[in-house]
Amino acid sequence: MAAAGWDGFTGAQVAALARGPGFLLEPGERDCPACGGRSLRAYVTPAPQAKRPTLVSYVWCSPCRKFAGSRAKHPEGVVLSDPLAVLSPAERRALESSLTGFVAHLDRLWDDGRLPQTFAAAG
Repeated sequence: MAAAGWDGFTGAQVAALARGPGFLLEPGERDCPACGGRSLRAYVTPAPQAKRPTLVSYVWCSPCRKFAGSRAKHPEGVVLSDPLAVLSPAERRALESSLTGFVAHLDRLWDDGRLPQTFAAAG
């Protein structure tokens, strides 16, 4: 999934993203496997209309313009904050229609302190 000026991480870089604790355990910025800067960010959201509880993860590095997306099982009982939950479905679709616009919006949320997300056990 690439857009103008953006490219996917290489296979080796994706493998590096998978090493260490996941973003649900440690949601802060990390070292980017492509450029080495402490600029790797992530946003996780439940997949709408998925047949099973699923999370969609977006991981990006704005300085080197690398991006990856993935889907995984939504761990049972995990509740996450979502600063985009205030958007209507139409606003959300419009925001996600452009990768560059979507990532720019997520970057602003990080810069404003509304990301990274928090994750907690339900109950």
